[in-house]
Amino acid sequence: MSSTTAEKLADLRARLEQAQDPGSERAREKRDAAGLTSPRQRINRLLDKGSFVEVGALGRTPDEPDAPYGDGVVTGYGRIGGRPVAVYAHDKTVYGGSVGVTFGRKVCEIMDMAIKIGCPVIGIQDSGGARIQDAVTSLAMYSEIARRQLPLSGRSPQISIMLGKCAGGAVYAPVTTDFVIAVEGRAEMYVTGPDVIKEVTGEVITSAELGGALQQAHNGNVSYVATDEEDAFNYVHDLLDHLPLTCHEPGPQFWAPSDDAVSADEALDSFMPDDTNAGYDMHDLLGKLFDDDNFLEIQGEFAQNMITGFARIDGKSVGVIANQPLVYAGCIDADAADKASRFIRICDAYNIPLLFVVDTPGYLPGVDQEKQGLIHRGAKLGFAVVEATVPKVSLIVRKAYGGAYAVMGSKNLTGDINLAWPTAQVAVMGAAAAVVMIQGRQLAAAPPEQRDYLKKIFMDFYDENMTSPYVAAERGYIDAMIAPSETRIALRQAFRQLETKQEETLAKKHTIMPM
Repeated sequence: MSSTTAEKLADLRARLEQAQDPGSERAREKRDAAGLTSPRQRINRLLDKGSFVEVGALGRTPDEPDAPYGDGVVTGYGRIGGRPVAVYAHDKTVYGGSVGVTFGRKVCEIMDMAIKIGCPVIGIQDSGGARIQDAVTSLAMYSEIARRQLPLSGRSPQISIMLGKCAGGAVYAPVTTDFVIAVEGRAEMYVTGPDVIKEVTGEVITSAELGGALQQAHNGNVSYVATDEEDAFNYVHDLLDHLPLTCHEPGPQFWAPSDDAVSADEALDSFMPDDTNAGYDMHDLLGKLFDDDNFLEIQGEFAQNMITGFARIDGKSVGVIANQPLVYAGCIDADAADKASRFIRICDAYNIPLLFVVDTPGYLPGVDQEKQGLIHRGAKLGFAVVEATVPKVSLIVRKAYGGAYAVMGSKNLTGDINLAWPTAQVAVMGAAAAVVMIQGRQLAAAPPEQRDYLKKIFMDFYDENMTSPYVAAERGYIDAMIAPSETRIALRQAFRQLETKQEETLAKKHTIMPM
């Protein structure tokens, strides 16, 4: 046993050196042969250079003298863009990155600190799941980690970076966070693995097909599919640039051109096709509306008929919800409603204003949609819009029909400012559907050779008198009709007007989401 101070210092240095990469030689060789990075390399790449301060480096399984240091996770604090974050990274070379008692206590420690000081929590996930030999203790640690996610939820951002397999109980913590970034070809997520599924149900499927990054993105469980670790870390940096440290603080503000420098974009005046049924890519339009063309999309692989993401107007972050005419003509289906309602709640939690860019012919009809619960899932979107108290601006660029019009930031569902292009169409339904509902019997009774002519006359009359945006403007449902070329400056002015918005809510415990 060390007796002198020098010997004690030497012992400390030796222990800390051992803790730097504590896995077995075989496990480290396997990692290195696969070209994978260590947890500390990952943390150092994610954080500002030299900012990482580790906590619990010498922690290990109790009552096991030969237990490796770290217990399968590296935890600590650092900075990204000069702002504080708490971070943890699984170490696959120690117990396969599985959760044990010390592992759980280390993660809980930094989560508790994040709750106290108010900062984001980032987890780099590469876990073997529960530590079987720890039995109920491992399950208890899962629960302790999950319990701390609730006070953090909506208070400080929580981000998960998936760099390996994450199965069983290990998958619930990351999908409970605000954002999940998964690396294609590396990340796999599922509750039950292929072997168990085959044993229980007889279904045969590979782990990549079951829970690969792209597959889980299509399932709605991933915010962004990264091509590699570098891409994943860069995305997290971009994401944090749009988010505050806590819900009580303003988000980052970036340089923006002055109003005088924001000239009218004449190209927007001819952007919308003359044919109201012609498709176009909403992404092409979004790139022309903000301070720059940097649009950070969230859940881009899921429910692609609805686009969600972050942009900047006047140097400040805004959350964007936009219909995509190229997919289902912009109709809102059950998945799109879920996607938009969750994104709205994220923005509202962190006081990020909302911009709705509207071109939708309605909710998607069909037997399959009814089976998927479009009634209650669609209702959640309207519920989320009304519940949100942040500034809400709606820009109607073309179709805004029926209930879909209502939930896309309409004034009647608490939208603050509604703007519309002259190409906007606001109505209960489109002319094609209306002619069937209103004139169906008359058309059926008319001579066949006259039906197309009579149908066109009715549709032209309907479009002129029932879908015209000026009808909505006359009744006060649209605040301003604007030329498309004036959109950038109009959006700036709208959000400036709403900067000091305050909305009182009735005292109660919490709302109850639709079924």
